[in-house]
Amino acid sequence: MRRCGKSYLLFNLFADALREEGVREDHIIKVNLEDRRRKALRDPDNLLQYIDSQLVDNDMYYILLDEVQYVKEFEDVLNSYLHVPNADVYVTGSNAKFLSKDVITEFRGRGDEVRIHPLSFAEFLNVPQKKEMPREEQVLEYITYGGLPQVALMESKVEKKRFLNALFTHTYLKDIKDRYNISLDNDLEELVDILASTIGGLTNPRKLANTFRSVKGSGITQDTIKKYVDYLQDAFLIEKSLRYDIKGKRYIDTPAKYYFDDLGLRNARLNFRQMEETHLMENLIYNELRRRGMAVDVGEVTESIAKKDGGSERHRLEVDFVCNQGFHRYYIQSAYRIDDDEKREQELHSLRKINDSFRKVVIVWGSTPRYQNDDGILFVSLYDFLTNPDVLKE
Repeated sequence: MRRCGKSYLLFNLFADALREEGVREDHIIKVNLEDRRRKALRDPDNLLQYIDSQLVDNDMYYILLDEVQYVKEFEDVLNSYLHVPNADVYVTGSNAKFLSKDVITEFRGRGDEVRIHPLSFAEFLNVPQKKEMPREEQVLEYITYGGLPQVALMESKVEKKRFLNALFTHTYLKDIKDRYNISLDNDLEELVDILASTIGGLTNPRKLANTFRSVKGSGITQDTIKKYVDYLQDAFLIEKSLRYDIKGKRYIDTPAKYYFDDLGLRNARLNFRQMEETHLMENLIYNELRRRGMAVDVGEVTESIAKKDGGSERHRLEVDFVCNQGFHRYYIQSAYRIDDDEKREQELHSLRKINDSFRKVVIVWGSTPRYQNDDGILFVSLYDFLTNPDVLKE
């Protein structure tokens, strides 16, 4: 995602880590290709010549190139160092011209991709002024303005809102429009608004096309909507979570759910309206699970209900998240409040219908102490879940 601090990670944090490991300064070659003063190095041959001139011995060199998409034919430049044994190359690229799928296509088997997310909640708490806030306010601030580093450092709410609004319109959407030459962009912006309004809701391109037709009077096709949704995913603005039939052990491709990678951007798109904590909390939990390296699906389990006439009917019950990581699986429900027995039964019903022995978890907004009930279902507070990466395993 743009503005997540990838340049700082590369040039500061990673370079510092290399120095701490004993790498000499003259063996760390840094080139900021966004800097106009380095414009000459945007020529691929000039860049190759410059890097080669720095390799003066057989020790390992670390080549750090920021915003490599400014270099024409940059793929050839990077591939030129595949067989140089003492060259280790690290690059960043803007998703306006250098998408994740481009990396897979161009460098399959010859490199690794590292995705940079906004700050996690635990990282957000490292900002000094956040540490002094009560826990409830910390969560509310994060769930409202998100985790982009620049936003986390801002103190004024007005400044945060202005920055997020401008960033969404003039950076993220502009990137997409420029890359795919979208001139009639009203439908794209309307689609973003609809997806932002329906986080946590099941949908698909056909349903979205029907919404455009009935509400907006638009003739946009479901094929065009699918392309636009793919563009938004390629830009790391949203992620798609498929439905998984737990008993049938199969995926249900449609409808699916879409979650925003940064809630501040989502909220800014809607001018900070529609701030339903239940949906925002579900999106927040999804993001945290993904940051922890889990594959996350939307679960579905069926039950048969006896009818008065002697027959039965099947009901579909939703499990918010089915999470897989290696040999581990977790079934997770997001519960904003559990105020009474009826609400408790509602949250637990689908989990009780799962017959395997994997861990079942309910994450609750408030200050619920961690405990396990007689059914073996674990209850944890949202705050503990966000700040303790091992809370599901303990």
